Amino acid sequence: MVGAMKRVLILAAVGEAATGAALLIVPSLVGRLLFGEVLAGVAIPVARVTGIALIALGVACFPGGSPRVGMLLYSAAVTLYLAYLGFAGGLGGILLWPAVVLHMTLSVLMARASTGNKETKT
Repeated sequence: MVGAMKRVLILAAVGEAATGAALLIVPSLVGRLLFGEVLAGVAIPVARVTGIALIALGVACFPGGSPRVGMLLYSAAVTLYLAYLGFAGGLGGILLWPAVVLHMTLSVLMARASTGNKETKT
């Protein structure tokens, strides 16, 4: 039973990460294949943030993986992507930069906590 659950978890983690990668790389194609509509406008960055989240979920749920690594990956990648949208993408609502700062802060805190845990164990 444990072996079967591990195989299902691997399949789910890989499937979610692959879907996330597709959303990140070709969001409009994924929208057309899933919903029968091409994604356009603000749906593209929303789909890409969703893709980042699915990749992080796949990392966090992969057997032997770490939820902490998944969350750090998500927060750091979203920080970079949202900052890119603000600087080069021409998008920016009132909460864009607070979201960038929040995710940057969370990324730094998680990275520091991870480093601190390794130092105390040795």
